[in-house]
Amino acid sequence: MIPAVLSGGPWWLYPALFLTALLAGTADTIAGGGGLITIPVLMSFGWSPQDALGTNKFQASFGSGSATLHFVRAGAVSLKACAWGIFFTAVGAASGAWAVGQVPAAFLSRLIPFLLIAMAFYVLVTPRLGMEETGSRMRPFPFYLLFGLGIGFYDGFFGPGTGSFWALAFVLCLGQEMRKATASTKVMNFTSNILSLAVFLAMGNVHFVPGLVMAGGQFLGGRLGARLVLTRGAKLVRPVLITVAIAIALKMLWGIYSGN
Repeated sequence: MIPAVLSGGPWWLYPALFLTALLAGTADTIAGGGGLITIPVLMSFGWSPQDALGTNKFQASFGSGSATLHFVRAGAVSLKACAWGIFFTAVGAASGAWAVGQVPAAFLSRLIPFLLIAMAFYVLVTPRLGMEETGSRMRPFPFYLLFGLGIGFYDGFFGPGTGSFWALAFVLCLGQEMRKATASTKVMNFTSNILSLAVFLAMGNVHFVPGLVMAGGQFLGGRLGARLVLTRGAKLVRPVLITVAIAIALKMLWGIYSGN
């Protein structure tokens, strides 16, 4: 099916896509979950899941790239310190994107909502979580090996909740406060987005016209979200993280049990 925005659809579809991406880019930078907003919109065009995921990765790369650039310039995260994370996340994400067409996602779609709900509950009942730096429970190399390959693969293969999982991992395992954890998360998100995008491009699963319109909104949303994180810190990130995790979980559970 040819999507409406490529077949003479109404003019307002383009600004609607831009605003959708602006909202998603802002929310995704703060706590993840941007795909919860954009993927249903892209799926409404009647595309295959692979085309929706590929186009979503294309436009999301601009948001995560914009946020990463803002965080790096502000000194909130060091790319050198994240080098192993970038490497292992790239490997995991490329493998996950390749596996999209090879492995059914039914198991993950049933498991992830319960993990997200458990994560949201843990953050809710731990009010001081991420408020300040704490002692690291893991050394950086094994941390990035484990979570880079694992979450990177998940992001390339499936995706919902990736930012939430990364943020909690940085807080719990490396002892980062929530603002720094969010900045580190965007570096990993950008890495997995770019590597996944390369695979989707090679498979021809990206629609460029709507993707470019949304890229503009994502770029602005990424910068806006990064500024909010730097100025508000954990007081903003924590409630948004809980809300996003629960929203993603409920959306996924609805899809499973409603048969959609």
